[in-house]
Amino acid sequence: MSKVIASDQAIFARWENAIELRLFADSAGPTLSVPEQVAAKVGNRIVAGTLAPGSRIGEQELADEFKLSRGPVREAIRILEREGLVQVLPRRGAIVTQLSPTELREVFEIRSGLFDIAVRKVTQERPPELLAVMRAGLQRLQTLVDDPSGGDAYAEVTYRLILICTRFSGNERLSRMIAALSLQSLRYSKLGLASLERRRRSLQLWKQATKAMEHWDTEAMMQLARQRSEESAEEAARLLSKSA
Repeated sequence: MSKVIASDQAIFARWENAIELRLFADSAGPTLSVPEQVAAKVGNRIVAGTLAPGSRIGEQELADEFKLSRGPVREAIRILEREGLVQVLPRRGAIVTQLSPTELREVFEIRSGLFDIAVRKVTQERPPELLAVMRAGLQRLQTLVDDPSGGDAYAEVTYRLILICTRFSGNERLSRMIAALSLQSLRYSKLGLASLERRRRSLQLWKQATKAMEHWDTEAMMQLARQRSEESAEEAARLLSKSA
C-alpha cells in the first residue's frame, strides 16, 4: 500500500511542477515574448497578493526593474488588462483590479461550464494516471486543511488539480481557456477557502469527487465540481459584500 502511495505522490509531484501559477502556464507556443514574460511575473505577484487590489503599477518602475524601455512594459500592462488583472484608468495609469462580485460570478460560471466538458472527455478516456494524481492531491489537501496559515496553499493545490484534469482532456484549446479563467478565479478561491470551516467542507467534496472518479461517474464528478465552485464563490462573495 505504501508503495502505491509513494508512486501516486511521485506522479503528482511531476504534474505539480509542470503547472505554474502564472499567465501562459498552459501556453503550447514557442518561448514567451518579452512583454509576455513581464506580464507573467507581474501577474504572479497579483495572484499571490504581493500586489494588492488597487495598487498602482508604474510603467517606469517596471521598466527600471526589468531594464527595459517603456514600450514592452506598456504591452505587458495591456496583456494584464486583457486578462482582467489590471485596469488602466485615464490620468491614473494602471492599477490592480479590485475583486468584484460580478466578475466572480461570471468567471466561476464560465469555468464551471467548460470544466463539465473536460470531465466528460476524461471519463471517456479513463486515464489511470489522473486517478493517481487525484489521490495524491487529496492527501496534499489533507495536510493543509487544518493549517491556520494554509489557505493560500490549499487553494493553489485545488487550482493545480483542476488544470491537471483538463490537461488529460486532450483538448489544448479547452485547457488553455480553463487555465486563464482559473488564474483569474484564484484570487477569489483564496478568499473563499481562507477559513478552516470552508476548507474542511471543500475537502469533503474533493474526497467524494475522488471516489466518483474511481468509478468514472461522469454526472457525480460534474455535480461535485459545480458544488465546490458554487460554495467557494458564495463564500468569497459574502466576504466581499461584508468588506464593502
